[in-house]
Amino acid sequence: MIRVMITDDHLIVREGLRLILETTDEIEIVGEARDGAECLALVASLKPDVILMDLQMPNMDGITAIGHLRRDHPEIAIVILTTFNEDEMMLRGLQAGARGYLLKDTDRENLLDTIQAAAKGETLLRPEILARVLAVHSSPVTAPVSKNDSALTERELEVLQSASRGERNKEIAYKLGITERTVKAHLQSIYQKFNVDSRAAAVAIAAQQGLLGE
Repeated sequence: MIRVMITDDHLIVREGLRLILETTDEIEIVGEARDGAECLALVASLKPDVILMDLQMPNMDGITAIGHLRRDHPEIAIVILTTFNEDEMMLRGLQAGARGYLLKDTDRENLLDTIQAAAKGETLLRPEILARVLAVHSSPVTAPVSKNDSALTERELEVLQSASRGERNKEIAYKLGITERTVKAHLQSIYQKFNVDSRAAAVAIAAQQGLLGE
């Protein structure tokens, strides 16, 4: 059972997500919050595995809340709830430590797949959202490291480019003719160089640095 908390200032969004998620036996909605501050106040008692986090909210925005959660509750996976006009904020949220992202009008299958992947410590990178990341890679969001300090090897770049297309470790290993253990080692090296802890954040930085190609 995956324990999920919804944080969004719009009641209709929270109710819509709840209606969808309550239709599966694998997910339990443990609570809701109307802003980042309320989320932080409730999270210790609710103990969610995954938090669906809006970005633009009153009192405390989602990016600020993500920063607090990554510091105080690193075991909780955070999935950004985003719309088509929040590209720069989405990048900032990923760099702050979100595990993944969802469009608010996503379908049921994508919603469940993304939550399940986040709960397992994985990230599903949807092509339609990755395209937006690439489209705003030159936006003035400060990356945590410079290009010179984060130079990737050729193999690491191949692994990251494959990961950016949503491929799982097993698929990357098969395509590149290496083991899954080696893929994980390359990913850990990438995370260390970029000073991040998730594929989503690594892809966001790589996109800003123009490392993912066309």
